[in-house]
Amino acid sequence: MKKWMLLAWMMVLSSGAWAQCAMCKAAAQTDLEGGGGVADGLNTGILYLMAFPYLLIGAVAFMWYRHQKQKTQA
Repeated sequence: MKKWMLLAWMMVLSSGAWAQCAMCKAAAQTDLEGGGGVADGLNTGILYLMAFPYLLIGAVAFMWYRHQKQKTQA
């Protein structure tokens, strides 16, 4: 029960983060039309921010798998 309440509370508090998406898109689009490179940097930053959680989850899953495999062999 507490997990659901925490998830709901986090969703309520994060609603302000959605407002920034339109502002970032407009700034990047304006800069791209003007010949700037901010949009490329923004896209690269998004890719880095997206990749690291998956890498961490993959590393934890691999360590858990290796631990379980060693436990069953012993």
